[in-house]
Amino acid sequence: MLSPTRARATLLAAGAAVAGLLLSSLAAGPSAAADQNSCRPDGLYQTPGVDVPYCSVYDADGREKMGADHQRRVIGYFTNWRTGKDGKDAYLVPDIPWDKVTHLNYAFAHVDGSNKLSVGPDSADNASTGMTWPGVEGAEMDPTLPYKGHFNLLTKYKKQHPNVKTLVSVGGWAETGGYFGPDGERVDSGGFYSMATNADGSVNQAGINTFADSAVAFIKKYGFNGVDIDYEYATTMKDAGNPLDHTLANGRRAGLVKGYDALMKTLREKLDRAGEADGKHYLLTVAAPSSGYLLRGMETYQMQKYLDYVNIMSYDLHGAWNEYVGPNASLFDDGKDNELAQAGVYTTSQYGGLGYLNTDWAYHYFRGSMPAGRINIGLPYYTRGFKNVQGGTDGLWGKAATTDCPAGAGLTKCGDGAVGIDNLWHDKDTNGKESPAGSNPMWHAKNLEKGIVGDYVTDYGFPANTQLTGTYARKYDATLVAPWLWNAEKKVFLSTEDEQSVKAKADYVVDKGIGGTMIWELAGDYQWNAAKGQYETGSTLTTAMYDAFKSATPYGAKRSTIDLPTQALDIDVSFGQFPLGDSNYPISPKLKITNRTQATLPGGTEFQFDYSTSAPANAKDQSGFGTTIIRSDHTAANNIGGLKGDYNRVSLKLPAWQSLAPGASVELDFVYYLPTSTPSNWTVTFGGKSYSLAGDLARGTTVVEPGTGTSPTPTPDPTGPTPTPTPTEPGGSCSAPAWNAATEYGGGSTVSHGGHEWKASWWTKGETPGSTGEWGVWKDLGAC
Repeated sequence: MLSPTRARATLLAAGAAVAGLLLSSLAAGPSAAADQNSCRPDGLYQTPGVDVPYCSVYDADGREKMGADHQRRVIGYFTNWRTGKDGKDAYLVPDIPWDKVTHLNYAFAHVDGSNKLSVGPDSADNASTGMTWPGVEGAEMDPTLPYKGHFNLLTKYKKQHPNVKTLVSVGGWAETGGYFGPDGERVDSGGFYSMATNADGSVNQAGINTFADSAVAFIKKYGFNGVDIDYEYATTMKDAGNPLDHTLANGRRAGLVKGYDALMKTLREKLDRAGEADGKHYLLTVAAPSSGYLLRGMETYQMQKYLDYVNIMSYDLHGAWNEYVGPNASLFDDGKDNELAQAGVYTTSQYGGLGYLNTDWAYHYFRGSMPAGRINIGLPYYTRGFKNVQGGTDGLWGKAATTDCPAGAGLTKCGDGAVGIDNLWHDKDTNGKESPAGSNPMWHAKNLEKGIVGDYVTDYGFPANTQLTGTYARKYDATLVAPWLWNAEKKVFLSTEDEQSVKAKADYVVDKGIGGTMIWELAGDYQWNAAKGQYETGSTLTTAMYDAFKSATPYGAKRSTIDLPTQALDIDVSFGQFPLGDSNYPISPKLKITNRTQATLPGGTEFQFDYSTSAPANAKDQSGFGTTIIRSDHTAANNIGGLKGDYNRVSLKLPAWQSLAPGASVELDFVYYLPTSTPSNWTVTFGGKSYSLAGDLARGTTVVEPGTGTSPTPTPDPTGPTPTPTPTEPGGSCSAPAWNAATEYGGGSTVSHGGHEWKASWWTKGETPGSTGEWGVWKDLGAC
C-alpha cells in the first residue's frame, strides 16, 4: 500500500520533534515572461532562466484550473495490481469516477537497477503497458496508441475528460528500496535510497540526473501530466520505512534528506525545462508522511518549494504495529489518545499539550511553509483493526495484547491485529502467511456492518456458507471525526471511513481553504447493489467529496496571513546542522543568516518569521538574539478539536554590537520542540524600513538593494557554469582550491579556507568551513 502497513505508529510514540530548514533559493529568474510568472503559485520555485508555462495549469491568482465544477482537488490513487487476472476483485480504468476526480495517481512505477523510472519490461502480462481485458465493457484498447494496458486506457479516457490530470507515482511502501520483477519477486536494487544518496551519505547527483531524465521521457511517452514521488522515507530516524530496506537505508541516514532535496530540485528543473519546450507545465508532487516521528528526521521538509502540491498520508495513525487501539485517520485530537498518553505527550510541558496523531496536526505542519491550496489531506478507503481488544470505550483507546510480529516486520512486538473475514485486503509476511492488520476495503466493511456475507468471499478463500460471528456495530466519535465498527463478542475493532466522516472532512477542507483531498485507494469505495443485496466497489465517498467541493469558494492561494512588503532583499536564511535520529530532541539546529546584499546590516536589525502551530509557541535561541514569540494564532493549552490558527510569529535581532557586512554570515543556536516545516513569511527591518526576503519566493515581490529600490546585480544561474574559484588563501601554502560559496562540493572534496584545509563528508553548497561543527559536513584537516 501507499503507506506502511507496519512500524510507523510504533515509531510515533517515541517522541515529537522536527528538523531542518533551507530558505535559500532566489526569486524567479529575470528572463521569466511576466504573463507566465503571474500564474506561478505562491512560494513555488522557478528554474532560473526558464519561461515556465504556468498559465497552462494555473490562473492569474496562482490557483490550479480543474474545471468549473472542481474548486478543490479530488486525487485518486489508481493501482496497477487489481487487474482481475487473479480471480479477485478487479478495478480498471472504466471503473474510475472520471467526472468526480481531478487527478489520478498511477501506482506504482519504480526506480530500476539502472536508476531509471520503470514499470518493468513490455510484455502481454505487463498491466501497465501490455495487458488487455477482452469482453470487459469500456476496456477496449485505443488502437491508435503504441502501448496497451492501463496506460492505453488512461490516455483514452483522458481524451473524454480533458480536465483530469494523470501523474505516475513512483515508489510506495513496497518499492521505495527495490521493485517487483516480472516474476513477482522483489529485487532489492536500493531504489530511491541508492539512486539519490551514495553509501558515504553524499548526494548521488549522477543517479538523480539519470532518474530525472528518464522521468521526463516517461511522462512524455505515456501522456502523463507529471510525476508523483512516494519515497518512504528520506528521514534520519533509524529503522524508518520498509524493514526490507533497513540494512541499506540505515547506513545512509545522514545523507537521505540532502539526497531527497537534490532529487526534488533536479526533477523540478528538468520538468520546468521540458515544460518550456512543450508549452505546458508539468506537475511535481509527493506523498508526504503525517508522522511526527518521521517528520522529526526530515529537517523542515525544505523540498516543499519544488512541489506543485503535497499529498499528506494522513492515515495509518494507529494500527497493529503496536497495541494501542485508535482510529486509522482521525481528523482531530481528543486529548485521550492512549499511545500519546503513554509517551507523556499530554503532560510534558514542552509539547504544549498538543496531540499529533491526527490529520489537523499534519495539515498545520505543512501549512507553515505552503499556502493552504498547495496542500491536500489524505483519506483512506480501507480499514485498520485489532482483535482481543481490552478496555476503552467500545474498543476506542483500549489495548490489544502484544504478540509476535509478522515475519519481516522489523519489530519485536506488535498488537493483536484482526484476521480472517476481518482482514480481507491483508498483506502476507515474508513467510507467505497472513499479516494480521484488519485491512479491508470499505465496501467489505459496510457489508460487515450490515451483517452481510458478500458473494465475493469465495474469491478470497472463504467457503460460500461462511457465517459472521457477532455483530459489527457502527460507532462514531464527533470530536475525533472517526467512525469504527465494534464487535463486542469477538472484541474486534475496525477503524473505518463512511459518508459522515468524509463529509465532515470535506467541510474541513472547504473551511480551511485547503487544496483538496487525496484518496488511497479508489478501489476501496463502495455502492449498494440492490439486486445482489450487498455492497460492492463504487464511488459513494468520492461523490460525497465532489458534491461538497463543486460549489466551494476557491482555495487559499496565499501563504502569508499578513501583508508583507513588496520589496525583497537577497538575505539568505537557513536552518541546518541538525543532530541525527534520536539525538535530535529537542530540535536544535543552527539558524544561519547570510547577507548577500551590498549594504551592511546594522546591529539591532530585526528579523521576523512565521512557523507552524504544529509546534508550540515556545521556540527560543541560545545565542543572545532575543528570540521572542510576538504572536501565536493558537493559544489554547491543547489542540482538542483542532489547532485554532496557522502561525506562531517570531522576532529576533542582531545583537547591538554585531553588524553583518555584505557576504558575511552569522549563526545562532535555535531550539523548538515539535516538528514544523520551513519557516516562512520573513521580514527584515533596519534603517526605518521593512523588506521581505527573496527566498520566500512570494508572489508580487521584487528583489532590490536596500535603500535604493533598484534591482541587484543578477545572481548567476546555478545551473550554468561553475564560478571560477577565488585564489588560494593568502600566503599560498594551501594546495587545495579556496572554498567558494557558490560551488557545489561532493563528498570527499577538499578546499582551503581560513588557513586550513577542509574535507567535505557529503554534498554541500554554501556551508562555510569552520562553521558546521564537529559533526557537520566540513572536517578540519589542519593548518596549511
